[in-house]
Amino acid sequence: MAEPTPSSPPRVPVSRLALAALLAALVCGGAAVYVAEVRPPTDAVVAGTVASPRALPRSADFGDVLVAADVRRVADWVVASADHGQRSFALVDKAQARLYVFAPTGRLIGASPVLLGLARGDDSEPGIGEKPIGEIRPEERTTPAGRFRSEPGKNLGGENVVWVDYDAAVSMHSVRANVASERRLERLASPDPAEHRISYGCINVPAAFFASVAWPSFAAGGGVIYVLPETRPLADVFPALRDAGMATTASVGTAQAPDFLRDAPR
Repeated sequence: MAEPTPSSPPRVPVSRLALAALLAALVCGGAAVYVAEVRPPTDAVVAGTVASPRALPRSADFGDVLVAADVRRVADWVVASADHGQRSFALVDKAQARLYVFAPTGRLIGASPVLLGLARGDDSEPGIGEKPIGEIRPEERTTPAGRFRSEPGKNLGGENVVWVDYDAAVSMHSVRANVASERRLERLASPDPAEHRISYGCINVPAAFFASVAWPSFAAGGGVIYVLPETRPLADVFPALRDAGMATTASVGTAQAPDFLRDAPR
């Protein structure tokens, strides 16, 4: 999340950023810490679409990575129903504080621990995106659950972010250890999911993983991000899971149409 600004500067185009993001990914040696558990990203992830009209698989490909049943259930539904529109997509498992990024084909290309909102909850406080950080109460610091059409962008500090719910000022971005007392880097390394609850609602990603996997996946045209609930039933957030045929669901999240930039990381 980021603090609103008095004025609304124009949205910075990101088409020229894709090459820079790819170069950054190539020189970022630390990514192996987080992506060694899955195969290298050989799919056309940056393109954001499947180039050939091959038959869609019926389930997601996690390789050898073990995941929670709800994570697999949602990923399989996404792939089988093509709910992601053959774009890159990601799943956020709030219960385990984990991020899974998929190529448009449904193949897992990377998994990583993440930091999430301090408070448990699956809905954003109304108007939270317009509140200064200093006015946000601890119980309002939630990461909303749902289906979100992501948009690549930049904040006023010039940093790349992937907007998840723009109105609520929720984005995915590299972790910033600006406040030493929050121990954000130490929290990312902890095996305890409870230690990963510290942000104002944004999804904080290790810098190496963001540069080499998350940003290249969503920089060219965005994608779809599915945030699994932690206090509401899964089928209430993703109604199509009730259907045996796994029909495509309508968007549960907020459609993104950013027209200005926010400046401070949350």
